[in-house]
Amino acid sequence: MKLKIHRYGDSVLRQKAHPISEVTDEVRAFARDLIEAMIDHNGVGLAATQAGKLLRIFVIRDETTNAAGESILGEPEVMINPVLSKPSKETVSMTEGCISLPGLRVDVVRPKSIHIRYQNLQGEWVEEILEEFRARVAMHENDHLNGTLIIDRIDANLRKKIEPQLRKIKQKKS
Repeated sequence: MKLKIHRYGDSVLRQKAHPISEVTDEVRAFARDLIEAMIDHNGVGLAATQAGKLLRIFVIRDETTNAAGESILGEPEVMINPVLSKPSKETVSMTEGCISLPGLRVDVVRPKSIHIRYQNLQGEWVEEILEEFRARVAMHENDHLNGTLIIDRIDANLRKKIEPQLRKIKQKKS
């Protein structure tokens, strides 16, 4: 099913998602829809809240660069009921965009690595340490599950500077 992506200004983006009690066929179908929407929007991540569902599930895919400098996108991963912990002390600033904030790109400081525990599509718990880009995307999507947007992670001066752009995005929301 084609999912509607909710944009900045839609209240669902500011709400906290609820845990998924059981990984059912319905949850797996929704995960497939999230993956399809992420790919359709040329994204590297998408959270359920961006599709209007208050469920703790997101999809991500890694991005690497080959020897020729071309971007290579990895296979999509589904993370259900993610719990992030143990952020590294080392942080990295990187430009981020967001499907719910089309056209906006801002530098966001995040930990370089993070520990994550989540359920896969079989309902099994997985634990791993995510690093670099993969960690960043997971933290970005997990923020969505907590009602946080990238604009909440920038300083007040930059926020003021991008306010006209945010107003335009809000006016165009469908």
